[in-house]
Amino acid sequence: MTHDLVTSLRPLLTAEASAEAYASGAEPGDLEQAVWLRLLERLEAEGPPPDPHRWLRGAVRTEARRTRRRARHERPYGTEPAGVAAYAYEPERLALDAARHRALRDAVRRLPGRCPRLLEALLSPKDLTYREIAGELGISQGSLGPERSRCLGCLRRLLTPEVAAG
Repeated sequence: MTHDLVTSLRPLLTAEASAEAYASGAEPGDLEQAVWLRLLERLEAEGPPPDPHRWLRGAVRTEARRTRRRARHERPYGTEPAGVAAYAYEPERLALDAARHRALRDAVRRLPGRCPRLLEALLSPKDLTYREIAGELGISQGSLGPERSRCLGCLRRLLTPEVAAG
């Protein structure tokens, strides 16, 4: 029963979460996860909702409102927490950060195809937009996201043995 309910609600939840995410400032996947949790809690306490599709739409909107409310109440620190700023400039920390950045840049250069250029553009201190990166690489802006995901997957596989060995 639960498996059938999840299977039937998945496409609707994906669509609803995608529609509500932008306005709430949340990631669609985070909204989906929160709603799945609410559904599991409900199933355990009260059983399945009488109208699951209607319940799901309401749950997505409730989670989106909760996210907006939480974002309004969060305030950034005025300064760094005690000890963090001083620690960031210690010679050992600087050396470790530099080694980590070198390892990352070396791994990026070993990636296949246009991945090195794409990730270098994403890591650029110029903070390029997707439109600027797409123009620089000569690819459509719409294919940039999937290409980025593929390249990051390659980078993850490339770095996994190095991280495990380190």
